[in-house]
Amino acid sequence: MATQAYPPGGTFFDTAKRSFTAVPVNKSKDNAISTTEFLEASESLTKLFDVLGSVAFKPVASDMTGNIKKIRDRQLSSPIDSETLQDLVLNELKTKKHTATEGLVWLVRGLDFTSQALRKNLSNPSEELSTSFRDAYGNTLKPHHSFMIKPLFSAAMSATPYRKDFYAKLGDNQERVQKELGEWLSALEERVGILKEFLGRKECKY
Repeated sequence: MATQAYPPGGTFFDTAKRSFTAVPVNKSKDNAISTTEFLEASESLTKLFDVLGSVAFKPVASDMTGNIKKIRDRQLSSPIDSETLQDLVLNELKTKKHTATEGLVWLVRGLDFTSQALRKNLSNPSEELSTSFRDAYGNTLKPHHSFMIKPLFSAAMSATPYRKDFYAKLGDNQERVQKELGEWLSALEERVGILKEFLGRKECKY
């Protein structure tokens, strides 16, 4: 089981390199999202799967990490064209490649899955994590997964810890945990929504 890595009174969110609340969105530029900060926040989110504490979540975390790498590789190879995620996608597609764009599509699906699961659980105090995660999986990733991948992810959904154990691992001050999780989720949901709308546009098809 994962152990807490934060001092008494602290929370999981204190340990994050970056929260989604600190990922800039430029509303005057079609909700452009800063690439570097978004990738840092996404990497911090993958640590949440350590808190879930099951080896079954390894495929979920490694899938996200792999997609983050695809996006970062493109950013490093063409930094001026990749300051925002939207610029990165449109400039990559001009080169007739779509490795990073596809990575972002899958990363957004993974983030959508995580945010839906945690939002459902936070909003339903009597619901166990396994139910919340299973429902979110059906709404987000499952329709896109092959019959070989589905059992791996289904196993992860069934291996979630008990609700009370999970929230206890996020911090010993539950009032603070709930508040910070709610703020983090709202920021994540806003950015996922922006990217889903953007990636659904005709110019983003590959």
